[in-house]
Amino acid sequence: MMEVISKNNDIYILDEKEFVPKNIFENGQAFRWDKVNNGYNIVAGKYFAHVRKLNESEVKSFGNYKDVVIIENGGTLDDYESFWRNYFDMDRDYFKLRKSFMEMDDNLRKACEFGVGLRVLKQDLLEMIISFIISANNQIPRIKSSIEKICELVGDKIYSRDGKDYYAFPSLEQLSNLTEEVLTDYARVGYRAKYLVNTIKMLKDNEVSLDKVRLLPYEEAHKELCKLQGVGPKVADCILLFGDSRDEAFPVDTWVIKFMNEYYVDNVKSMKKIKKAGAKIFKDKAGLAQQYLFFYARENKVGVKKRG
Repeated sequence: MMEVISKNNDIYILDEKEFVPKNIFENGQAFRWDKVNNGYNIVAGKYFAHVRKLNESEVKSFGNYKDVVIIENGGTLDDYESFWRNYFDMDRDYFKLRKSFMEMDDNLRKACEFGVGLRVLKQDLLEMIISFIISANNQIPRIKSSIEKICELVGDKIYSRDGKDYYAFPSLEQLSNLTEEVLTDYARVGYRAKYLVNTIKMLKDNEVSLDKVRLLPYEEAHKELCKLQGVGPKVADCILLFGDSRDEAFPVDTWVIKFMNEYYVDNVKSMKKIKKAGAKIFKDKAGLAQQYLFFYARENKVGVKKRG
């Protein structure tokens, strides 16, 4: 049974096999991380932390536990309860979730066996809007760099380590100080600079209300987000899945099209049709199934082949 303890401002998650940092952070859902040695430096909320699994010799010092994850600099048990528990979706039984998926079909079974330890993070809605606008037609290193530079420009400094300063993601008020020029020249977001400035203004002027988005049913929330410049159907689904815990959201990108054609549909390229098929097959857990299949497809270079 999982336990959580805190010692010297570090948090230890004991005997939770469904927690593998690589499968969490390197799955396209988050951008504020850097792989360092055997773990990950992350910025989440007001926290800077280093997350890693302890090695066998380190685990022995904890007695009979077999798996130990440390959130270095994660704080106290109060910090765990107020932030990390929700951020890492610790109240969801991922073993039970994977078991239910694995019983659906062999393709999902393979993906779930491969993706043991994957968790869908519960991240900030505003951060996801800005991050996934930047992500469109972009590469992970560039996305991460642009977001980091935006945080440096207008975010609050929260930590320093090894000569580097770390900044919290900015508030809407702080983001409103950004100009197209600085977003282009310093944050290197390219053509997305105009989208970001316009989106930030729409949010600040309450043309699109984040509070309203959180209360709306999925389809209506999706339509509301698509009013923002730079937010299309796929980006809106990413925002809802990772920033508002809408498990039914089914983001469709190149890898999703590949695995859906490999396993579930026959020569379908339309993102709209792929999304509809995903919703029909996986129902209210479509986004969670998508994460396992996406990770498996990308890591194993699943291609498009005709079934049969």
